[in-house]
Amino acid sequence: TVLSVMNGFQNELRTRILGVASHVQISGPGDVLAGWQSVAALAVSNPRVMAAAPYVNVQGMLTFDSAVRGSVIRGILPEREERVAEIGRHMKAGTLAALKPGEFGIVLGVDLARALGAVVGDKIALIAPQGNVTPAGIVPRLKQFSVVGIFQVDHYEYDAGLALVHPEDAQRLYQLGADPSGVRLQLDDLFAARSVARELMAKLDPGVFASDWTRSHANFFRAVEIEKRMMFIILTLI
Repeated sequence: TVLSVMNGFQNELRTRILGVASHVQISGPGDVLAGWQSVAALAVSNPRVMAAAPYVNVQGMLTFDSAVRGSVIRGILPEREERVAEIGRHMKAGTLAALKPGEFGIVLGVDLARALGAVVGDKIALIAPQGNVTPAGIVPRLKQFSVVGIFQVDHYEYDAGLALVHPEDAQRLYQLGADPSGVRLQLDDLFAARSVARELMAKLDPGVFASDWTRSHANFFRAVEIEKRMMFIILTLI
């Protein structure tokens, strides 16, 4: 019974949270990771690392009709993202493969799409907070995106605040250059993330930072640790 409870909780944690979040995330100074291919190769050389995928992480404002919502915009390569996250398994409509460079497609969380009132096929506007300086003042950069998919991972943080685009489209709109923000890693054991992050930090160049899910989702990690301690106490008393 104890093992079933713990395994069930770990499976729920893995599917609900880490299906979207990365086990380990490597980012560069100023959210720019130059030479990400070499960083990814170094990470994959670790026996615990199963896959690596680059990402672009920015923030923007999405508008459709009269609805306006702020969102985290994540640029992903669909073919690589499938190896480090399970969003493709939680698609309610469309596919991640529909994100193609130059076509400005976007995949929305189900609650975000509902708040905007948008469905697959609609055209929504993405406004970048960085603007262009003109004689008339600062004009925000704006681009129209087509909704090509909707996902639902049953975690409100992502369903209501995450939008996925192709990294080239994000880099073009935000004028970021060719380098991504960092690299996301998938491990064979999610509970080895802390030790793997420390090992990678010792090998990475100064200024490059590796963080694991136990930092970005500290509350859930503490819940797992407390559960294990309580189970140990209960078994000891029995």
